[in-house]
Amino acid sequence: MSAALVVRGLCAGYGPMRVLENIALEAPGGELTVVVGPNGAGKSTLLRAISGLIPREGEVLFDGEPLPARASAIVSRGLAQVPEGRQLFAQMSVLENLELGGYLVDRGERGARLERVLDLFPRLAERRRQLAGTMSGGEQQMLAVGRALMGKPKLLMLDEPSLGLAPKMVDELLAIVRRIHAEGMTVLLVEQNVAKALAIADSAYVLERGAVAMQGDARSLLGSERLRASYLGTAS
Repeated sequence: MSAALVVRGLCAGYGPMRVLENIALEAPGGELTVVVGPNGAGKSTLLRAISGLIPREGEVLFDGEPLPARASAIVSRGLAQVPEGRQLFAQMSVLENLELGGYLVDRGERGARLERVLDLFPRLAERRRQLAGTMSGGEQQMLAVGRALMGKPKLLMLDEPSLGLAPKMVDELLAIVRRIHAEGMTVLLVEQNVAKALAIADSAYVLERGAVAMQGDARSLLGSERLRASYLGTAS
């Protein structure tokens, strides 16, 4: 099951500092939408505002209905966010972290969700008894994504999942994101690796200084001379 996200006139920031100004964005149901841009553009702030982790102004619709501002209510509506930095319970096992992710799911369904996640991430199945804090960065990121999926979300939001990972692990992780999307999940991905993110996405937004600078079909943006010159170091 997937659902669409529509953002209109979104403004947000931290205290008196306004970071986002009048953001309009759509993540259509069942599609993979990516948000890219330079450091400090407001990409992570956007996800935090949608998730209710910071105050926001404007309209946020999820599945056609206004999205509450409280984080707990947002989770119960079917939104799951994998935050930058993973935020795992380091002294708990892989299995325990996953089980915590499914606390809102009916007890009878948790087993099926766990089996699905371990099938998606065979490495987690192999390390199910290992403490999360002793895993590599890439394995921890897989666990963070798996934990989010345990809640059976309609929309999965990922904040810089490739940050700090080796190129091979980035490719593996993004391949899993693409597989999740291919199975019908709506995905909103904030990513620093512009080329690889655009290569797997349906649509994309480029944020600059807290505003949308470019938007459109991901493959078309990847071929844009302006984007290539600004973010990929080349011009067509």
